[in-house]
Amino acid sequence: MTISTVKRHVTLNFVPNPLTGSAALFFWGPRQVGKTTFLREHFPDAHWYDLLDSEVRAELSIRPRSLRERLLAADAKPPHNVVVLDEIQKVPDLLDEVHWLLENTPWQLILCGSSARKLRRVASNLLGGRAVEHHLGPFTTHELGKAFDLDKALSTGTLPLPWFSPAPATILKSYVNAYLREEILDESLTRNIPAFARFLEVAALNNGQQLNYSTVARDCGVSAGTVRNYYQILRDTLLGYDLQPWRKSTKRRLVETAKHYLFDVGVARRLHPDWQAGVPTSSEYGRAFEHLLINEARLYLAYTHKEQRLYYWQTHSGKEVDLIMGAMQIACEFKSSRTPRHDDLRGLRVLKEDHPDTRCILVSRVAEARRTEDGIDIWPWQHFCQQLWSGQLI
Repeated sequence: MTISTVKRHVTLNFVPNPLTGSAALFFWGPRQVGKTTFLREHFPDAHWYDLLDSEVRAELSIRPRSLRERLLAADAKPPHNVVVLDEIQKVPDLLDEVHWLLENTPWQLILCGSSARKLRRVASNLLGGRAVEHHLGPFTTHELGKAFDLDKALSTGTLPLPWFSPAPATILKSYVNAYLREEILDESLTRNIPAFARFLEVAALNNGQQLNYSTVARDCGVSAGTVRNYYQILRDTLLGYDLQPWRKSTKRRLVETAKHYLFDVGVARRLHPDWQAGVPTSSEYGRAFEHLLINEARLYLAYTHKEQRLYYWQTHSGKEVDLIMGAMQIACEFKSSRTPRHDDLRGLRVLKEDHPDTRCILVSRVAEARRTEDGIDIWPWQHFCQQLWSGQLI
C-alpha cells in the first residue's frame, strides 16, 4: 500500500444552482492530510489555481478579477467546468469573484484550504451559505484497513507522509516547523513566534485535558487573553478542536469546561517537550489510545455528514466518561488495557444510573467482545472501529 492507493472515505458533493448549474464547496483540512492529492485524483480535468505558487498568488492578489476573465474565456462544459482554488486563504479577496461566478456562470468551484481565519476576517460571510463544507483528516482505521497498526498509530499518528515514511520522526519535525513558518509566521497570526512555539508544547502537554487558560498562560509566560487567542489559532488552522462537555443533567452537577485535542496523535506527541520516538510509555499510551479513537469518531461524523455531536461527561465528584455520541445515545470509555478492571467501568455505571437507555461501551484491547451483568458492553477497539464505520453504531 502507498499514499496514492489509500482510498479516502470522504465524498465531495456539489449542490448546483438550479438556474446556472454553478456550485461551490469548501474543502478544509490541516496541512498535509492529502487534500491536493485527493482533488487531483478525483478532478483530473479541473482548472487548477495553486495559491502557494507565488506568481499565481501575486497576479490574483493584485487583480482578483483576472480569475473571472480567465474562466469566462475558458470552456465551462463538464467535466471541464470544475475550478480548484488551492489554499484559498492566501487570497481571501477571491471570494467576491467566486460569488460573481456562482451567480452568473455554470462553473463549479472547490475552495480548498487549511485555515478559515483570514477568510472569516476579510469576507463578510462565506458566500452566504452557498458553499457546502467538507473536511479531510489524517488516515483512519477504515481507510488503512489491514495495513493499520495500532502501536504505529499511537507512536507516529496517521498523517499520510509520516505513516509511509521510514523516518517518521523527521517528517513530524518538519511538519511542526512548516506549520510555524507557513501558517503562523507568513500569515502574521501572531508576532511572538517563540511564545507561540512554547505554547504548542504546553498545549501538547495538556492535550485531552480541560481548558485552563490561566494555567497555560503561567506556563507560557503570556497573558490568559493571549493564550485564549492562541487556542483560537489552533482551531482556525485546524490543528486542534474542542470537545464540549455534556451539560444536560437534573441529578448531578456536571463539569462545564471544554477539553482541547490536537488533530493527530503523532503531531501531539511530537510537540510534547519530552517527546521520544517509538511506542509511548504506559500513561502516554492510554492517553494516545483515547485520543486516536475520539479522532476516529470525529472523522466518521465529518465524512458521513451526520448531525450528531460529540461530548464528554464528567461530574464534579470526578466520575467521567470519555465520549458521548449524539443525544446521549452512545457512551464510550477508552482504556488501553488488555484486561479492564472493575474501576474502569465506574464512570459508565454512574452515567447509566442517570441515563438507563444509553448504550454504554468500554473500548479496550480485550481479545473479544462481551457484556457485563449490568448491561455494559466491553469491546475490542477493532470491533468499535468496524461498528463505527459500518454505520451500525450511530
